[in-house]
Amino acid sequence: MDLGFHIPIFNFDGGVPTIAPELARIGRAAEDIGAKWLSFMDHYFQIEPMGLPADAYMLEGYTTLGYLAAHTSQIELGLLVTGVTYRPPALLAKIVTTLDVLSGGRANLGLGAAWFEREHVGLGVPFPPLKERFSRLEEALQICAQMWDPENNGPYEGQYYQLAETLCSPQPIRRPPVMIGGSGERKTLRLVAQYGDACNLFAAAPADVEHKLDVLRSHCDDVGRDFGDIRVTILARAALSSPDSHDEFVRNMQPYADLGVHMVMLAPRSGSPAAWIESVAPVVPRLAELG
Repeated sequence: MDLGFHIPIFNFDGGVPTIAPELARIGRAAEDIGAKWLSFMDHYFQIEPMGLPADAYMLEGYTTLGYLAAHTSQIELGLLVTGVTYRPPALLAKIVTTLDVLSGGRANLGLGAAWFEREHVGLGVPFPPLKERFSRLEEALQICAQMWDPENNGPYEGQYYQLAETLCSPQPIRRPPVMIGGSGERKTLRLVAQYGDACNLFAAAPADVEHKLDVLRSHCDDVGRDFGDIRVTILARAALSSPDSHDEFVRNMQPYADLGVHMVMLAPRSGSPAAWIESVAPVVPRLAELG
């Protein structure tokens, strides 16, 4: 099992002047300990589940990833996840392509249906009903796939998006893997089966993850997809403040590894996340032994 890090909070110790250097330290620390993934949220405002007010610091996601691309050399980079409403799909594909080229082939596309109405209303971004957002999500996935097909620069005609041409030059160094956010059983996991290279689930309990994977496996059967081609990741909460907590964390991850989970992501809540990342280095080889 691999380890990744997800950074949802930018209120670092020392305030705004420390954000850029701390982000650089985060990237270096994550690579130094052998982590495989580094991601941020894609929001305009901070979200309530983080326990912070909406006016807590929040950076634009792809600008932040571009900065990290220049301060890292190996770790995979992505957003967990981009709301389909935030950027036109073809522009999104171009942005992710740019990140991939400048990072040497390390970009991932995380995409979801969006949910935080307040930030949309606050900044004047259209927030259509849920059914439409899911339809737009599927069209966006199709557009990105066409943008990354060098043999198809033709038009795209959808219900919500119409493109005269899907030219994307240069093409990505590596076609960015697509991670579809969310775990809705009827729509989201079906989209994972049909279009996704990866999914991300909350590690509420092994039984919950097992159930979601059974649903995903069924959708894969329906669309003729090999379930084994999908990278399964989970987002877990863990304090990891002592060697004893490291032991407990590794033990808790064993059932997920047994289910075939490929990577667990941790989200530091410390005001000095780079130091926190360095402190959890001992768990990396132990997770790798889980499979």
